[in-house]
Amino acid sequence: MPETMLLVQMTLLLMIIGAFAGVLAGLLGVGGGIVLVPAFFYAFQTLGYGGPQLMQMCLATSLATIMVTSIRSVHSHNKKGAVDWDILRTWAPGIVIGAILGMLLVAQLRTNTLQIIFGSLALIVGLYMGFSRAHWRVAEAMPTGVARVILSPGVGFLSVLMGIGGGSFGVPLMSLYNTPIHRAVATAAGFGVLIAVPAVVGFLFVDMQSGKPPLTIGAVNLVAFIIVIAMTLITAPLGVRLAHATDPKRLKRVFAVFLVLVALNMLRKALGW
Repeated sequence: MPETMLLVQMTLLLMIIGAFAGVLAGLLGVGGGIVLVPAFFYAFQTLGYGGPQLMQMCLATSLATIMVTSIRSVHSHNKKGAVDWDILRTWAPGIVIGAILGMLLVAQLRTNTLQIIFGSLALIVGLYMGFSRAHWRVAEAMPTGVARVILSPGVGFLSVLMGIGGGSFGVPLMSLYNTPIHRAVATAAGFGVLIAVPAVVGFLFVDMQSGKPPLTIGAVNLVAFIIVIAMTLITAPLGVRLAHATDPKRLKRVFAVFLVLVALNMLRKALGW
């Protein structure tokens, strides 16, 4: 098929994906990565791209979009004084180290293994979203010392394995340690920057052997990156308006069911069922 026609098809699919991710981000406050990774995977497969490095490209391109949206989000939250810079400063070294280790591992793994990892972690996140309660606590303050040394790289590492920002792991973690939810969401946006920037820099140097779409640098597809960023900036405000007109608890439960189904389908495909 001519490359021009492929670009047209990619553009249309990615516009739909970006619009959907933007609405969900504004509506539920979740990072787009947890939607973008499976959406990229199915879109590129539909267009005829596959192979052992497909998931690498999906994860890397998702993180590239998160790099931009997280910076914008931190800026917006900081103007309202919601970012906890003490947490961000003290957790930053561990998160960056974890993100780099995650990128190095992803670069060595192949699509089937990465599908299983994504599906398993997404299933855990979906179940937590569905069954968690706002009053759950494990301590009254964020951990320090050895606990922080262990947990902070874990946030960066697991997030890169899923191609997501800091929200899916950072917000529940901070909430469990008694951080107010609005402050946790704002600070997790900063986690997203710390996760995405070093990981994307590394992914730009990954050697994609075959099966990559046009305009791919390393493992990052520029077409998907540009289109999704543009669409999320347009549709995220719509999601915010919808959030104020609906019940957020019910919406989170619906999204949890959606995420569990996506995760199970990803696992089904990976296991060849």
